[in-house]
Formats: sequence, C-alpha cells, structure tokens
Amino acid sequence: MSETDGRRRDSSREHIDYFLEDIRYQGKSERTQDAYRRVLTDFAAYLDTRDLSIEHANHRDCMAYIHQLRGAVAESTVATYASYLHRFYDYMIRVDAFDNNPMSIVVEEMDESINSDPTRRDLSVPAMQTFVGDITHPLDRAVILTLLKTGIRAGELCNLDLRDLNLSDDESSHRPRLDGRENSLFVDNAPAAGAIYNEERRTASNKRKRATTIPVDGELSESLEDWLAIRPDPVSTAKPLFVSTADSWGKRLTPDMVHHIVETRARAAGWYRENGGPEENVTPHYFRHFFTTHLRDRTGDRGVVKYLRGDVATDVIDTYTHDWGNRVRTVYEEHIYSLI
Repeated sequence: MSETDGRRRDSSREHIDYFLEDIRYQGKSERTQDAYRRVLTDFAAYLDTRDLSIEHANHRDCMAYIHQLRGAVAESTVATYASYLHRFYDYMIRVDAFDNNPMSIVVEEMDESINSDPTRRDLSVPAMQTFVGDITHPLDRAVILTLLKTGIRAGELCNLDLRDLNLSDDESSHRPRLDGRENSLFVDNAPAAGAIYNEERRTASNKRKRATTIPVDGELSESLEDWLAIRPDPVSTAKPLFVSTADSWGKRLTPDMVHHIVETRARAAGWYRENGGPEENVTPHYFRHFFTTHLRDRTGDRGVVKYLRGDVATDVIDTYTHDWGNRVRTVYEEHIYSLI
C-alpha cells in the first residue's frame, strides 16, 4: 500500500470515527451506531477502489455506489443506505468538516423514496398465535406479548419500571397515576436517552407525544406475573420491569437486547433474513405495526388507537383522557386479539 493510499484511508476512517463519536454523545443507540458504522465503512471501502477518500467523493461517486447496491440488497435497504450517507454528509457540513453534501443530488434523483411506512409482511392473528405459542422463556414471552398487546416501542418497553405496572391495585407498588386503574400500564413521555429519570440515567428515549395509560388484558397479565415470579433482583434502584437474565444479569434491558430477543425468535419462524428490509423482517417495530393495523381494523376507531399509541391529537386527548375508564378500556377489552 502506497503512502498516499494510507493517508486516504486514514482520512476516511478519522471522519467516520468523528461522526460515530458525536452520535454516541447524542445518545443514539448502539444498534444505530452499528448501522451507521456498517454503511459508512462499506462506502469508504468502495471509494478506496476508486482512489478516493470519503471527503473528496462527488455526486457521481455516490451515485455509482448506490447503483452497485441494487440487486445485492432489498430496495428499501438501498434507500436506507442513501439516507444514512445523506445524514452523514449533512452533519459534517454543519460542523464545518466538509464543504458540500454530494448525496443531496443523489437522494433527490433516486427513483426510490425513503419510505417511513413501507408495506410490511401481512401476518394474521392465527399466525402470531402460533409464533407466541412457541415461546416458553418467561422474559422473551413477556417482552414479545407486551410489544404485541400494547404497541409500545422497544425503547419505551426498556424504560418501564415496576411502578409503571398495576396488576393488583396495591397502591404501595405503583405510581399514583395508576390508582384505581387495576390491570394497567403507564407509559410516560418523559424519559430521554442520557437523562436521569427515576434516579437512573436512561439509554433510550420514549418517543410518544403524550403519556399514556394502556389496559393490560388477561393474557398479558398472566405473562407478566409469570415473568415477575422469576425476575432477577434489579441492579438499579429504579426497579426496571424488564431486566436481563443473560450476561447483564439484573440490568435493565436495552433496545439492542429487545431487538436481539425478537430477531432470534423471528429467524426461527422464518420471518427474518439478513439484509432483509422492513417489508419482510419482523422486528419490535413490526409488532407496533401489527398492533395498530389489527386493533384499528377490529374497532374501526382510529381515535382509541391513536391514544394508545401516544400520538399527539388534541381531540383524541380531550375525548379519551377524560373518559379513559369507560371508553378506552371498554373498546380495548372488547377488541384486543387473543394470542394464547
């Protein structure tokens, strides 16, 4: 390798490391950091074959890279790679590291749109019942049922503390917000990655616009009780609801751990493929899609589903928070699908 080649590679590596360090400081999850690292490293290796550093690539170099991805990965993955590179260059401009963003033209001209709501695998309730029926580990079963029955995000699940769950209406064991709301789960909108919440620094953010109280039906209640019966003593004084039973024994689950649980189970079911896009892979976010689609179709009431998802909507909040017990719980219990 020539001295010029070495300097070029070192330059690309330094810029990538700089960006990855910054997004780590911003509180991005390890999974997100790894995704950026994988894309940027692959892009830098491609540029190296053209005797270019990542700083000196132009729009044609970027376009050629995106073009050679087609056919090797799913179309949604091509769009994701493009969006990652676009965000990388945009950030490096904003911190005065680069002078221009060569991905801007590429993204504008791409035939694929970066779709935030792609068409996803269509799984029936009976298919999901079979999937859940094969899960015997109490933690995995409780995690997956909670995602499926509530529609919460992986980060929101990780941020749940024991005080956020009321199964028995024992007022000494839950937050006052759940008084009189037996068999309920409270999902706050306050936790943020890197911030202290309930005396513990959090690694994930709750992205919902409004705090939400979600009913817990009999199936989920039974699964949570089974989990709590064998749950290791938490390391944190915040008493997280879900903790690791593996190498990080007793520590709060992280979004990466939740993704690993779901991915492992989805692979076994044939619902996950390496480099597969959101159209085919079942992930924690897929369960939110499943919850939204099936509950909305069963109830015909978008307002209730918006409330349970924590989406911001003034009319929804006014209607459902003031009549939570009579409307939300009744609609939910009448229409929530059975998975056991």
